[in-house]
Amino acid sequence: MQTKPNVVAVCGSMRDGSHTRTALRHVLDAAEESGAETELIDVREYDLPIFDPDEDESADAVEIKRIIREADSVILGSPVYHGSYTAAFRNVHDYCSFDEFEDTTVGLLAVAGGGSYASTLDHMRITVRGVHGWVLPHQVGIRNAYEQFENGEFVDEDLEDRTRKLGQQAAEYAFITPDVTSAEADEAAADD
Repeated sequence: MQTKPNVVAVCGSMRDGSHTRTALRHVLDAAEESGAETELIDVREYDLPIFDPDEDESADAVEIKRIIREADSVILGSPVYHGSYTAAFRNVHDYCSFDEFEDTTVGLLAVAGGGSYASTLDHMRITVRGVHGWVLPHQVGIRNAYEQFENGEFVDEDLEDRTRKLGQQAAEYAFITPDVTSAEADEAAADD
């Protein structure tokens, strides 16, 4: 029998009233209701210098890496900045590599003040795949974030359901080991 999954969310927003942080709390609530233990890494709470591979890592960098490495699922959340993710998100991600992400289930969430978030999700997915994380097909993009929340709650029930689904799937697929082979790949390997 497997233990309770450990689902960690990383909030790449420095803003006090962050809609990304609010959405991630909903994701983690759903993961917890699905049987997971949860934790939020709020980048504002850590003293994390800009990543420099020639410098010794700070205690906070070591701690963030440990939390992510020990997670069964990681949810990455970032506001949309200039069609991509924030520098705060990227800095956390720069500290993390294969040791933290390889074979880890990863969910993605992007929050836009306007209407476009697709490239942010694409950039996040590419960088996670670059360190061999397993990215969930279900991802969440939130448009016009200023209109989507009231007192920390979603205004749109469908958007809330999609966001909560990310947390449910993070818990459900935390221990998955996807089989990336297919009949065609097995036949090709046998022919070699």
